[in-house]
Amino acid sequence: MLTRREMLQSAAALAAAPALFATARAQEKSNGFTLPKLPYGYDALEPHIDAETMKIHHGTHHQTYVNNLNKALAGMPDWLSKPVEEVITKLGELPEKARTAVRNNGGGHYNHSFFWQVMTKPGGAGPQGELLKAIESSFGGLDGFKTAFTTAATGRFGSGWAWLVPGKDKPLAIVSTPNQDNPLMDGGPKPILGVDVWEHAYYLKYRSARAKYVEAWFNVVNWDQVAASFAKKG
Repeated sequence: MLTRREMLQSAAALAAAPALFATARAQEKSNGFTLPKLPYGYDALEPHIDAETMKIHHGTHHQTYVNNLNKALAGMPDWLSKPVEEVITKLGELPEKARTAVRNNGGGHYNHSFFWQVMTKPGGAGPQGELLKAIESSFGGLDGFKTAFTTAATGRFGSGWAWLVPGKDKPLAIVSTPNQDNPLMDGGPKPILGVDVWEHAYYLKYRSARAKYVEAWFNVVNWDQVAASFAKKG
C-alpha cells in the first residue's frame, strides 16, 4: 500500500502533468519550422514533373530554406513559433541583421509549401464554377489566362515566381516576383496559384526551356485547391 507521503507525491505529479505537457508543446513549437510532407508521391506528377526533380526540389531545396530560416531566427522563440505567413508579412519588425535572410528563406518556405498544394496528379478537371467565371471575366477565357500567366512566368528575368491573385479592377490579376518574394511581403493579396520558375524546378527535364515546363505544369494544377482559395479570396 502507498504511504501518505507517496500518495501526496503522486497527486502532485499528476497535477503538474498538464503544465509539463504544455511546456513541452511550447518548446516543440518554438523549436522552429519543419519541412511539410508532400500530399502525393514524388512520382505522382509524372510525366509532366519528373520524380527526381520533385525529390530534389522538396527534400533538398525546400529543406534548405527551412534550415536557413530556423538559423536566421535562432534565439528568437517568439518568431519561431509564428506561422510562416505571419513572419513574411512582418519583416519590418525583425532585427535588421536577420531581415534579408528571413525574407529569402521564409519566402522560400512559404512559397514552396504553397506550391506543393496547388499541384496534383494529372487528369483532373479544369477550373469550374465561380473560379471559371472569374477567369473568363479577367482574361477572356482559360486560354487567355494561360497565355498571360505563361508570359509572366517566362518573362521573369532570372529566378522567381508568377502568381494568380485576387484583383482590384477585375476578379483576378497576374503578378510576378523575383527570387523567393511573393505578393504578401509587400502588402499585396494572398495568392491562389503560383508557379516556381527557378531552374531547380525544371532544369533536369526541360533544361532551359522554361516555356515548355510551364506548358506542361498546367497539366498538374490542382484547380479544386485554387477554387477553394479563390472562394476565401486567397
